[in-house]
Amino acid sequence: MDTFELVTRNAEEVVTAEEVAALAEDPEGKRAYVGYEPSGVLHLGHLLTANKLIDLQDAGFEVVVLLADVHAYLNGKGTFDEIRETAEQMRAQFLAYGLDEEQTEFVYGSSYQLDEEYVLDLHAIELETTLNRAQRAMAEIQSGETAKVSHVVYPLMQALDIEYLDLDLAVGGLDQRKVHMLAREELPSLGYDVRPALHTPILGDLTTGEGKMSSSEGITISMEDDRDAIAEKVNDAFCPPTRDPEGDKVNPVLELFQYHVFPRFETVVVERPDEYGGDLEYDDFDALAEDLEGGELHPADAKGALAEYLDRLIEPGRERLQAFRAGE
Repeated sequence: MDTFELVTRNAEEVVTAEEVAALAEDPEGKRAYVGYEPSGVLHLGHLLTANKLIDLQDAGFEVVVLLADVHAYLNGKGTFDEIRETAEQMRAQFLAYGLDEEQTEFVYGSSYQLDEEYVLDLHAIELETTLNRAQRAMAEIQSGETAKVSHVVYPLMQALDIEYLDLDLAVGGLDQRKVHMLAREELPSLGYDVRPALHTPILGDLTTGEGKMSSSEGITISMEDDRDAIAEKVNDAFCPPTRDPEGDKVNPVLELFQYHVFPRFETVVVERPDEYGGDLEYDDFDALAEDLEGGELHPADAKGALAEYLDRLIEPGRERLQAFRAGE
């Protein structure tokens, strides 16, 4: 796998491929980031973008994780003291999950977003952006149904973060697309360069394969879950033996293999009794998907393997979370 393939692996969208390819040709010293609201325990949504950060580190990029305490405050996620405690907890979990501590820079938004220069630039971009445009950018990520003034300031700050963190590449879920497009549109008005972006997919609902996986509805897998909880959730997951011919539903079991397991494990072994054909070994996702959809791999066996590998990924973060809460 060449550097560009590694950088763009499992990306839903690359904006633009030419710009990212140029970065991939010479990644040394290039800086990529994801911003996270410190709002709770890490779950598979966070870890999907974390996998991409690990890919970027393997490719030679420097990685910045923005612990967006000011953003979380603007989105109603608690007091600054509460948010910062959560941020430190999240930092520990990210490192336990696999980010390289020596090559990952963790930055609090409040360390620069309250400075005069940043605030004046924020006011300048406010003058350049219509209310409707800011609301569209924030619509998919705001808390609560009623838009507040803080919700339209929020995406403008995200756009400025790309400049103030001295970044070469922005990474986020597909729900961040409108924010990154806003940055590409408005940063030049302040004399700043546009940057490319990578967007990871939004995983389907675990139990139906429709919509998106949502921690707010209690149907995602988090670093808080123990082995039994993971197995229970995976066993209840929607996993049809064939593709949905209408394309309205996804197979969340296959999505978790594709986006979480195979990027982190070179080989996946599905254990089966000898009377059912014995163990199956897969070196790539496509082979596993083909066997599942072709009937060679039973959904129950696939789910058993998925629960095992997800537990291996989550265990270090789960242990670190428990230690953090114990004050260790």
